[in-house]
Amino acid sequence: MNQVCDLSKGKCKPCEGGVPPLTDNEADDLLATLDGWQRQGNLITKTCRFKNYHETMAFVNATALVSHREDHHPDLAVGYNQCTVSYTTHAIGGLSENDFICAAKVDALLAL
Repeated sequence: MNQVCDLSKGKCKPCEGGVPPLTDNEADDLLATLDGWQRQGNLITKTCRFKNYHETMAFVNATALVSHREDHHPDLAVGYNQCTVSYTTHAIGGLSENDFICAAKVDALLAL
């Protein structure tokens, strides 16, 4: 089983701060297991493209459900046929494994 499958089956852990963010090497190793995600400082982002607004909004709603279940919420920038998803862990001022778990779950949505 590859790391992406492992991450997509993971469960986010509550994060109230007090733990360090991932190191650059740890973040880069996890990023390498994701499809099309980019690191921008303390964020990981991906722009997903769709045929139309309806598909875009269906993706946004599915992402909202995943976020609610994991209690880890991305920033979403929504357009007619695209949505940019950005994850960071605000409580620690950087990236945590939660960001990569949720990113893998977003990738799993796109594979449906």
